Amino acid sequence: MNRITIIGLGQIGASIGITLRRELKGIEIVGHDIDPETAGKARKIGAVDKISYSLPLSLDESSIIIVAVPASRVEQVFKEIEPHLKPGVIVTDTSSTKQDVLKWAESIFAETIEFVGGHPMAGVETPGIDGAQDNLFDHASYAIIPLERTSSEAVDTVVNLIKVLGAEPFFVDPAEHDSLVAGVSHLPIAISIILMNTVSKSAGWVEMSRLAAGSFRDVSRLASGSVDMQHSIFLTNKESIIRWIDGFQDELVTFRELVEKGGDPLRDTLKGAFNSRSDWLSGKINKDNTISELPTSSETMLGMFGGDKLNEITRKLKKRSEQDR
Repeated sequence: MNRITIIGLGQIGASIGITLRRELKGIEIVGHDIDPETAGKARKIGAVDKISYSLPLSLDESSIIIVAVPASRVEQVFKEIEPHLKPGVIVTDTSSTKQDVLKWAESIFAETIEFVGGHPMAGVETPGIDGAQDNLFDHASYAIIPLERTSSEAVDTVVNLIKVLGAEPFFVDPAEHDSLVAGVSHLPIAISIILMNTVSKSAGWVEMSRLAAGSFRDVSRLASGSVDMQHSIFLTNKESIIRWIDGFQDELVTFRELVEKGGDPLRDTLKGAFNSRSDWLSGKINKDNTISELPTSSETMLGMFGGDKLNEITRKLKKRSEQDR
């Protein structure tokens, strides 16, 4: 029987499992998590077909291993699974930072192991498996960062698996990935946390909390994310995040001066931010050539995951995506 193993059954891992079980018939999804309660819940909500409480046993006969744990735990998981991996198996991850992950994969895995780094740009504020959703990846960007030695066939297989999830794959350099996501993903987390801490430490927080409504809820939303995941992000992408925090600090100082002076410069700044967000939401921003959509990939490795059935599913998803555009 063809199998896919998911290590880590939090929000991302469980969501992957739910979607794959819905879309890929005849493929067994095996799950493993260090927390027995999380593992049991994953089985209950239909994220996996089977739970293996033994990490080595969870890898048996699997064609793909998906490591869906915080980046700070990825290295240890790689070391634990490496002795039990068979030649030709594909390993991919979902962690939010990539430079360290690629280095660990290069140094830990034998050359016979096919590694393709990945990062789905999706998630909700409810941490852990309670935030798992069957449509979490619909139309989401999904970064792909393989090792140089990884075969094109293995990359194609992961690409098509991502398409089955409903996501849109693209290639990006690991260093560029970490810098870019630091600005659009990690900085917003930091801002949300700082806002929450700033306001909640105020002497008037009790009274303020009664007035806090939609705008405060929206901006502070990310402070409700997984503490372990966020801690992992700040540990493994420190330099890029600090650069973006420095830039934000400069903008904050400038904005303070504008608020103090008022007048047209303040209005122009407000209008500029409004226009920039409108352009982003409407899709008017031109894509940077350094981040390119994946060209049409071959389907030579799809047989190991269900053959014609997976090909058919992938074609349907591509057609549906094109119709939605």
